[in-house]
Amino acid sequence: MEEQTEQFYANPQKKLVVIVAMGGQMLLNFAGPADAFTYADKSLSELGLADGYQVAIVSPTAGRRVQAQSGAEIHCRYSIQDLSCPIDTLIIAGNDFAETTDAERVGFYAWLSDRSPENTRRICSICGGAFALAKAGLLDGKKATTHWDLSDRLRKQYPLVQVDSNAFFAVDGNVYTSGGVSSGIDLALALVEEDHGRDLALAVARKLVFYLSRPGFQAQFGNLLPVYESSNIAERLKAWLIERLHEPLDVAGIAEHLNMSPRNFTRVFHRQTGLPPAKFIEKLRVETARRYLEETDLSLEKIAETCGLSNLISMRRTFLRHLMVTPSDYRRSFRSSLKSFEIDEPSHSRLSQPANSG
Repeated sequence: MEEQTEQFYANPQKKLVVIVAMGGQMLLNFAGPADAFTYADKSLSELGLADGYQVAIVSPTAGRRVQAQSGAEIHCRYSIQDLSCPIDTLIIAGNDFAETTDAERVGFYAWLSDRSPENTRRICSICGGAFALAKAGLLDGKKATTHWDLSDRLRKQYPLVQVDSNAFFAVDGNVYTSGGVSSGIDLALALVEEDHGRDLALAVARKLVFYLSRPGFQAQFGNLLPVYESSNIAERLKAWLIERLHEPLDVAGIAEHLNMSPRNFTRVFHRQTGLPPAKFIEKLRVETARRYLEETDLSLEKIAETCGLSNLISMRRTFLRHLMVTPSDYRRSFRSSLKSFEIDEPSHSRLSQPANSG
């Protein structure tokens, strides 16, 4: 028996925010922005202002049900097929990438491709939602961002998109894209500020216990080095290198350890990793220093020495180049939450320290 869908009516006094819940891992992809806009509307109403927001969370298909990987099933009151009125702000929230197998989404992509300034003032995406916009041709030639872990995939799959993997959100014309999960709240707050000013956006941010303008970049969250297969030369070397980061490391010494000539080692290493050995080692030093900052009480100077980053000034410059943040600011942001409450960390999470670390 088919369910009856009630008629959707847009409130002409309010800005219509349509959030398409695409499914996938994170409920926060659509719940976070929905709460931000809903509280902004409540705040405006309390001030006696009627020009707030009408928020509608909709499904991309006629079934109006969205499955989350957490086991929750979201029953939307409406689907995109129920909307015939102009939209102020359209947000494609997340992506379960079902478009590769789900024929039901053909209609959704046809609808999405038809979005223009005439029927939709702002077009936005959160996390993997950027792939939906790209598939619909809405990101061709535009600057865009997505979750840091999906950036390379977006570049390869849609080469016409100018991917910025560092920004929490990016704006190009009337198209707004944001990074992973909580970046959707960053974007929603920016849109509220664009519409109603800083004071309202700040009030919403405080209610959500969130930054109005979050410091940093996505680079601080991502990994500088990919996970290599066990047969990769970098993976075979990693443990050996980590034990010797405090020492000078050169191609000749590493090649000798592998019983290879320096020239052959450099050629094989670059072919298998896409990086010259020196650049790989520098990134490995930074990755190891990050873990010390997160998990230990070692001083910044000791971490610089232990990881072979020379001194505090050199480590600071290297962190800024790779992560766009200083070591002290990184520790403040990413230090184990258990430390804040003076709770002993599980032994498996502690970083083993080289013998010379003291």
